[in-house]
Amino acid sequence: MSVAFPASHGRSRAFVKMHGLRNHFVIFDRRDDPRGFAVPDIVRICDTHTGVGGDQLLTIEKPSVTGAYAAMRIFNIDGREVSACGNATRCVAHLLMEESGRRDILLETGGGLLACRRAGAMQVSVELGPIGTDWRALPVAQEVDMLHLPMESGPLRDGAGFWIGNPHVVFFVERLAETDLSRFAPAIQNHPLFPEGVNVGAAELVDPRTIRLAVWERPGMLTQACGTGACVAAFAARLKGLSKTNRFTVHLPAGPLEIELVGDMAVMTGPVAYCCRGTVECEGA
Repeated sequence: MSVAFPASHGRSRAFVKMHGLRNHFVIFDRRDDPRGFAVPDIVRICDTHTGVGGDQLLTIEKPSVTGAYAAMRIFNIDGREVSACGNATRCVAHLLMEESGRRDILLETGGGLLACRRAGAMQVSVELGPIGTDWRALPVAQEVDMLHLPMESGPLRDGAGFWIGNPHVVFFVERLAETDLSRFAPAIQNHPLFPEGVNVGAAELVDPRTIRLAVWERPGMLTQACGTGACVAAFAARLKGLSKTNRFTVHLPAGPLEIELVGDMAVMTGPVAYCCRGTVECEGA
């Protein structure tokens, strides 16, 4: 087990809690402790009143793909497993690079193999993507123009849909500060066009290289930062003809991420930080 994790005993499970721009995660290493997590345990652990508190629960696994240093699984606060999270990837990659002494690793995820590297003190870069606009991948219930989705909710109009290991819709607005995303995003998240739900972003293009962004994430919460959301917002600005640059600074409520577009991939660079370490009691699965 990684030296970052305390020892587990009996029903206790060792965790490390980290955050990337206040997007916080409870991380467990299952490479030497293969016990799983029941959905009620995931819900309780992520609840700030009954558990450690986190936006997601992450597990580090033995890899199944040649070349990968480790694998990562991601569980939302309702226990549902998802394929991608940019801020989570940075945190887990940092742990694994600290463990191995490497400056770069390949991390296996549900969204594919992700190349991660050190980008400075407590800074990590991750290659995310490919970013797709195939309506079947998102998925949506019927074929539509993915750059001009046929729905609106208040100021959220003319959205663009993307798949980057998880589903996103991005709406460009005039003034993000005047957009009540918690009021208008649920109607988009739960729209019949999205049978599995969708993450909803509201973006303001400040200038050709600068975006302000807020994201309402599945299963229904406004987060302080969303790495994959920042990537698709930059990609949307390019595809919609709003900017011609390949490099963006995306300002989220908790701080900025640097996004570089390389073809249909996005290189996201941002900070990671430790919160605490400890053990938590759970039944297991």
